[in-house]
Amino acid sequence: MGLDGRALICDEVDPILQKILGDNGVRVSYEPEIKPDQILERIQDFEIVVVRSRTTITRQMIERASRCKIIARVGVGLDNIDQDAAREKGIRVINAVEGAMNAVAELVLGMMLSLARHTARADRAIRDGKWLKKELKGTELRGKYLGIVGLGNIGKRLGRLARALNMNIIGYDVVPIDEEFAKEVGLIKADLDTLLKSSDYVSLHVPLLDSTRHMIDAQKMSAMKNTAVLINASRGGVVDEDALYEALSSGTLGGAGLDVFEEEPAVGSRLAELDNVIMTPHIGAQTKEAQSLAANVTGEKIVQILRGVI
Repeated sequence: MGLDGRALICDEVDPILQKILGDNGVRVSYEPEIKPDQILERIQDFEIVVVRSRTTITRQMIERASRCKIIARVGVGLDNIDQDAAREKGIRVINAVEGAMNAVAELVLGMMLSLARHTARADRAIRDGKWLKKELKGTELRGKYLGIVGLGNIGKRLGRLARALNMNIIGYDVVPIDEEFAKEVGLIKADLDTLLKSSDYVSLHVPLLDSTRHMIDAQKMSAMKNTAVLINASRGGVVDEDALYEALSSGTLGGAGLDVFEEEPAVGSRLAELDNVIMTPHIGAQTKEAQSLAANVTGEKIVQILRGVI
């Protein structure tokens, strides 16, 4: 039995999403380059609105969305959707954290390995005609302490990958930590300050909320080891980038890996001046596998909601 309704897909997504919706009778308008003013003009025609990170769904848009039942993010973060406005109108807001889980964890692990062995700097040096063999003595991840801030799906996946490399895992979260996972990886539970003081690597996996904005500021960084590495593949606003620049350039902090930034695109960031930083353009979920899985998960969730299953 098919479902009635129309879906507006505002960003580029894997074709499997359109197929799932179409096979279930949902009429899809796929417009990956649609502009905000165009969304405002047309959003009242759709029961479903789908975005990734390019499009922001504002309160003004939601107020005009008279038929909307679902706003879906084919990804993890929901900070580009006004959730309060959606809640007021009774609109379901969903995401697909399952899709990005492994891709983000692997990117973080790759950053840790690269910073430990200076591979990005070594590559740049060779391209510039320099042979820095003696200068680039690295360290191993084995035996080091990884502090994971936020132990949701991505944080847990990272913990499992790191444990396979014989790292020690320290965890902090504001919600109860999965006991089975804790036993599996030998997790050391700690408060945030203890985690920061004790870890050789710190990886952030928290949403951007008022309570998490600049949660890692100059004071927090000063509590970390001066050899420690900070990795952020969650949301840019959780790290104070001005404080991070000062910590890295002064030697207060050993290194950083950033996939997200306070302002994106981060072209021209002064952090690019520093050799002890790796920066990537918000590609945590940018794998073929993750995009296909996220689109599949999103499509199935939409269909189940429309059928009243969830």
